[in-house]
Amino acid sequence: MKKAFQILVDNSSGVLSRISGLFSRRGYNIESISAGVTADPRITRITIVASGDAEILEQIEKQVSKLVDVRDIRELTAEDSVFRELALIKVKASAQERQGIIAVANVFRANIIDVGAENLIIEMTGSQSKIEAFLKLLDGYEILELARTGVAGLFRGVDKVIYFDDDVLA
Repeated sequence: MKKAFQILVDNSSGVLSRISGLFSRRGYNIESISAGVTADPRITRITIVASGDAEILEQIEKQVSKLVDVRDIRELTAEDSVFRELALIKVKASAQERQGIIAVANVFRANIIDVGAENLIIEMTGSQSKIEAFLKLLDGYEILELARTGVAGLFRGVDKVIYFDDDVLA
């Protein structure tokens, strides 16, 4: 079982280390992690996809919420959230293979961002399952390198937006 968590934390040094350390100490598995500053430069948004049984996932949420720098933690669900991941895929491609790879990339709305004499680099954004499906279709080609950002997610609409007063962050 997997869950995605949105964690809003103080934008301070060491916070990501403390969160990942909690996972490590407790033996929890991180499937994906991404972090970046929010519209408020004092706050960082961390999106973690974790796996485990229902009890472990509940414990993750409780333990993370107790950390000092954590301002909010919520589960991002498919019904009320939007998720995306970025993948950069370098594929070995002879001149004869290029058209087939480009055709598959076009079906998935991926972009060819670099062409070399012996390879292509493809940029793709989408859900984890979409990226996995794309990679399966590239199975007959040699993937030279693969870089994935991890999932980033936001709640839909404005009702779950969190605003922090200056007093709260002091």
